[in-house]
Amino acid sequence: MTFADHLRTHQDAHNGVGWMPSAKILVGDCIDRLKEIPDGTAYTCVTSPPYFGLRDYGVDGQIGLEATPDEFVAKMVEVFREVRRVLRDDGTLWLNLGDSYAGGNTGGKWREGSARADGEVRDDEHSRRNRNGMSAVDGVKPKDLIGIPWRVAFALQADGWYLRQDIIWHKPNPMPESVRDRCTKAHEYIFLLSKSDRYHFDHEAMREPCSPDMQRRATLGHTRGAGGKIDMSRQDSATLRGAHAKAIDVSNGRNRRSVWTVPTQPFSGAHFATFPPALVEPCILAGAPRGSVVLDPFSGAGTTGLVALRNERDYIGCELNLEYASMACNRIHGDAPMLHKVEVLP
Repeated sequence: MTFADHLRTHQDAHNGVGWMPSAKILVGDCIDRLKEIPDGTAYTCVTSPPYFGLRDYGVDGQIGLEATPDEFVAKMVEVFREVRRVLRDDGTLWLNLGDSYAGGNTGGKWREGSARADGEVRDDEHSRRNRNGMSAVDGVKPKDLIGIPWRVAFALQADGWYLRQDIIWHKPNPMPESVRDRCTKAHEYIFLLSKSDRYHFDHEAMREPCSPDMQRRATLGHTRGAGGKIDMSRQDSATLRGAHAKAIDVSNGRNRRSVWTVPTQPFSGAHFATFPPALVEPCILAGAPRGSVVLDPFSGAGTTGLVALRNERDYIGCELNLEYASMACNRIHGDAPMLHKVEVLP
């Protein structure tokens, strides 16, 4: 049975009474497995590719060990070109990317930290990429921050994606660093990209709570942009609350800001970086309605799938390593074994 047949079978069940969300994890090279998925299958893609030069996962064909940043960026463009085909015309991509440093005393090779449970990339450790034969690239000097996230974002934009927003993932519990010539890194990027200029985005589903001070100011009257209250008459205040109540109603929270404070959350079953579920959930809620398909071409520990099924969305993931795919399957199935159907498809 082809993967397209699997999808048709599931769609038939979806149209019936006993539907339950499902997760399908395709094992193999993500580009090859993505080609098996029909056009326009997924509403949104939420993913975190392997970081450039971070670690060797011990599997042939893995992404992240390219010789130069340019080669890594080119591979990202190739992967997400296939992702774009799999997305609906109103689909979105939420892309988390970490950065890398060029080595300081390794002849211009890439130097990265070892794998961390929170995905932190450090330039102060003794792990060296020169043993993998990585070469220097014009313009990148020893100790340079390479700028991988923005290199990829601009390359995807040039390839036809709409680059809609950069979101800062602020980590209140970052990995401590021993460096003394820069700040400890406490953030990563999530890029929101879309396939078209008009796309599905349920901003109501991802609203965030207002601060008590904002609630108080909204009740009392207009506020200045800098946060100060503008004096207004009782009549003006009543008019504002009436005619413009929608604009100042904060009872349901506020439009989510572009800085998300989410603690890192290690998953004990994985010895590599994992998404915190709280980071993934707003992306899925905004990007895919209930009953639709969420995609992750770098499934890893299956966090995107876990959150998708918790919120009654179907999930399709790709994973190069069969061991990781099985681990993700067990993790997702264990979350609610009577409510989910999870399959690993070699």
